[in-house]
Amino acid sequence: MRFLAIYIMRGRMQAIMVIATLALLSMKIPPLSVVSTGGVALVTLRHGIKEGFWVLLIAAVVTAILGSFLIANTQFAFAYGIFLWLPIWFIAIVLRVTRNLGTTIETAVFLGILAVIGFYAMSTAPPAQFWNDILNYMMGPILETAPNDVPIDEIKLSIERLGRFMTGMVAAGSVFGILLGLMLGRWWQSQLFNPGGFGQEFIMIKTSPKFAMGTVVIIAVALLAGGSVSELAWNISVPLVVLYTFIGTAIIHVMLAARKNAKIMMPIFYGTMFILSIMNPFTIMPIAFAGLADTWLNFRAKISNQTNR
Repeated sequence: MRFLAIYIMRGRMQAIMVIATLALLSMKIPPLSVVSTGGVALVTLRHGIKEGFWVLLIAAVVTAILGSFLIANTQFAFAYGIFLWLPIWFIAIVLRVTRNLGTTIETAVFLGILAVIGFYAMSTAPPAQFWNDILNYMMGPILETAPNDVPIDEIKLSIERLGRFMTGMVAAGSVFGILLGLMLGRWWQSQLFNPGGFGQEFIMIKTSPKFAMGTVVIIAVALLAGGSVSELAWNISVPLVVLYTFIGTAIIHVMLAARKNAKIMMPIFYGTMFILSIMNPFTIMPIAFAGLADTWLNFRAKISNQTNR
């Protein structure tokens, strides 16, 4: 994918065409949205705030024009591009200014938390009921045609339980997608202008003790409170898992890098983590808990000390 970064860096029009084309394709192949946002991140990180904004704005116009031919909906295509690229542009600005990947991830997660709180504040109906209606509508035709031996009542109960956490899960998914685009843009920048820089930056991701203490308090409220307060706290905690998953991943990366068979273990770890996160996102919780505990236990320093003996 390095060739895409090289092409994007050739000029504004090249960047616009790559970003806009990938955005349109992502409507059919969603993972391509990460590559599109990665292009916006690369331009913003390398050429600055104004250039990043002009590229995303013109790309949105190009997407709208192409969308009128491909999907016959100019307004939707334009809005899709704007909502896809504005968050990554803002987060890339944070990274460009702070030069701290940990702080940037915290900012993205904080925005996700604000989105959760905003949704609860503005929702006229209970958020859980809102998501239950959507999930039941989506699953309705499948359940109606399901064989008699399928436990429909259990499935409906699972849908009801899932609805309580959907606000947080949607926010966390959005944050995760933005951060993947940012990581790709930063990796591209490193590949072209600072080889090896992204790797060192990634393994040093940390969060502030205050942020970690806030996370502990939110989890405690979710466990000890009841009703809507507990539900809101759980939904706020879900985006926080994204932050600590990145930190936990960095810890395991350092641990595997110290092994003699690192070249074999690294692809196995990341491949397994990717598959498990798709099949059952809860399987990555131990990694997130390790990331949270690292705030006080500093696992990476201990691993480095053992390696240097």
